[in-house]
Amino acid sequence: MDFLTSFRICSSGLSAQRTRMDVITSNIANIETTRTSDGGPYRKKTAVLSAVPIGNGFQENLDGALAAVKVDRIEESTTVRMVYEPNHPDADKDGYVAKPDINLTMEMAEMITANRNYEACATVFDATKNMTLKTLDIGK
Repeated sequence: MDFLTSFRICSSGLSAQRTRMDVITSNIANIETTRTSDGGPYRKKTAVLSAVPIGNGFQENLDGALAAVKVDRIEESTTVRMVYEPNHPDADKDGYVAKPDINLTMEMAEMITANRNYEACATVFDATKNMTLKTLDIGK
């Protein structure tokens, strides 16, 4: 595998993890949002990742062993949680307010996971860069 393939895989991972962190940040920022421009409460979003084959000779020889990652889509949750707050301006006739079904603890755990995945991709990228530079020094 050439170093450019490694860089492509690392950069796709960095991009995907950055998107995951952006989506999680949006969820946390809107955890109490009961009214959006679309009407109704904010809907939790989740980044769905998928594998994308790296097209090169090595890939063809190993039949799909190398793959980059991409954000396939951002899904919105269909669930809300109903909270009894009769004095809230968005409360229904029974006093319940529809709020996003977002668990702060789970979102923070997802953020930590995405952050560690991002760091791992950055470490591999840096290691590949250093190996490439050492290889170039051999020729001197």
